[in-house]
Amino acid sequence: MKFNGAKVKLSRKLGIALTAKAAKYMEKRPYGPGVHAAGGRQRRLSDYGAQLLEKQKLRYQYNVHERQMRNYYKAAAHMKGRTGDNLVLLLETRLDSMVLRAGLAPSIFAARQAVGHGHVTVNGKKVDIPSFRVKANDVLGIREKSRVMQCFDLDFEAYQLPSYMERGDTPFEATLTSYPVREEVPIICDVQYVVEYYNR
Repeated sequence: MKFNGAKVKLSRKLGIALTAKAAKYMEKRPYGPGVHAAGGRQRRLSDYGAQLLEKQKLRYQYNVHERQMRNYYKAAAHMKGRTGDNLVLLLETRLDSMVLRAGLAPSIFAARQAVGHGHVTVNGKKVDIPSFRVKANDVLGIREKSRVMQCFDLDFEAYQLPSYMERGDTPFEATLTSYPVREEVPIICDVQYVVEYYNR
């Protein structure tokens, strides 16, 4: 999904920072968008509203279309184990998500763009499909000729990889060492509400 809207406004609406800029803005304005939001009055959500909000949080943290989310949910429901955990696993092992977790992009939106523009490799081969499924022991990297670009001038030393990834031979590479479990994945979402939303 290519979201071209105001990411700060969307972040405030969802209550989670989707970009570094949104995080800074939300520190100063820790409330939702709109002229009445600053007063601190929050409308109480119905059960459906709470489920919808959590679904939207999950969807935008991975920057996927609603149709893609439904397809991921259907696939997760047919896998062994808990549907919510399976759903997070399928979303987390998307290539654009793995690029973000590897610290090779500052946001999920930038990660998707990096993949779509052909800057990312998997096991040494260029892959330009954001939804590509990364498998355990796959090595992600930025193409040699792309590493000089300003968008990849990142502070790799300050970035801490999640427990299921390891830095490669260069800062521009990382390996998915094992499939992540829900508790390891750094997303803000009540996944059970998402399951309830799609299970209505």
